[in-house]
Amino acid sequence: MISYARQHHEDQPEVPAPHPDDYIAPAPRVSVQAFCESEQTAAAVRSAAEDRRLGKAHLTVQMGGVATAIEAYRTVPTPNVIILETEGGSDILTGLDDLATVCDPGTRVVVFGTAHDAAPYRELVRRGVSDYVIGPVVPLDVVRSVCSLFSASEAVAVGRVIAVVGAKGGVGASTVAHNVAWAIARDLALDSVVIDLDLAFGTAGLDYNKDPLQGIANAIFSSDRPDTSFVDRLLAKCTDNLSLLAAPASLDRVYDLGADAFDAIFDTLRMTTPCIVLDVPHQWSGWTRRVLVGADDILVVAEPDLANLRNTKNMLNLLKTSRPNDRPPLYCLNQVGMPKRPEIDAGGFIKTIESPPIASIPFDSRMFGTAANNGQMIAEISAHHRTTKMFLQIARQLTGRGETRAPRGSFLSPIIKRLRAR
Repeated sequence: MISYARQHHEDQPEVPAPHPDDYIAPAPRVSVQAFCESEQTAAAVRSAAEDRRLGKAHLTVQMGGVATAIEAYRTVPTPNVIILETEGGSDILTGLDDLATVCDPGTRVVVFGTAHDAAPYRELVRRGVSDYVIGPVVPLDVVRSVCSLFSASEAVAVGRVIAVVGAKGGVGASTVAHNVAWAIARDLALDSVVIDLDLAFGTAGLDYNKDPLQGIANAIFSSDRPDTSFVDRLLAKCTDNLSLLAAPASLDRVYDLGADAFDAIFDTLRMTTPCIVLDVPHQWSGWTRRVLVGADDILVVAEPDLANLRNTKNMLNLLKTSRPNDRPPLYCLNQVGMPKRPEIDAGGFIKTIESPPIASIPFDSRMFGTAANNGQMIAEISAHHRTTKMFLQIARQLTGRGETRAPRGSFLSPIIKRLRAR
């Protein structure tokens, strides 16, 4: 067993969906065995096993506390993590001493206790308890406790993955993704990477006016697992804070990908990049479902018509069900107010989906057409346009950043500002 990792202090109530800043890094491929004394805790652990952040972990539950764990490991190796529940009826300190005699080196122990535990926390730490949680626990407590054991450091920022997908083809989801990523990098000053996952028809290279020789396909079809230096060589620099992992946009091969095709790339980028924006194509396959369910935040882009309304509702419902411990996915309306087109207004979406869109981006064929043809972002054409401000608003909501960093001016800026005011 190893040293103390972190502590939960007070009794914890029901935990709502986490705030965007409450980031939990996914756990690696580890084995976790829980020994529970109450059915309530066992149910919380089983529910946590379905969480996306424990998707690589193998988690099992067995009824019984520390005595059951000691008996179980007399003849078999111990897993990477042991979770023990104590309800105060047994001597947990003596139990931990006995467990240490059958515990393999490197195994980490997490204790779920109660506010009435007689054992001092300091004594638990001395016996090698890695984490101590005061119950009653909820699934998110289990997820956070296990995942934190394998974080390199809680002070190090780990990359947040934001997935943007269209509710229907041709709704402008890629344009939204690229402009939001631009706002995250430029206005929020977060180092970001855009990954174009539409390998055959991706437009990120065109939108950013880049034509890199390498990109996402080189990482996918590489025989070696992509490491940080390899992925860095594939990135095309767009701005100081924004890089692009471009799609080949080529039909030379068929891109039939496995469900876990992008896992290694995402894991590598998470270690070095604070924000990763995924431009997800409108299709439904094993890998697109995995990408969406595994993202930290999701934005569905829809046009104001019936097919988009139906698809948006279906996608949001499925993603909410698949991610019960995460913030609900968000959606926005795009190309609103197209002349001569019958539309469903935002009120119709709110009534059906039971949540409002985070933005309604107006139709502006001239503005968006000029940007697309010139390989520019909307902010580059008109920094103060209302659509530019909408992209910044979306960027703030997806990243949880309430305020933007003002551009640094010269020491004469205040004087010039006063003279202009006069």
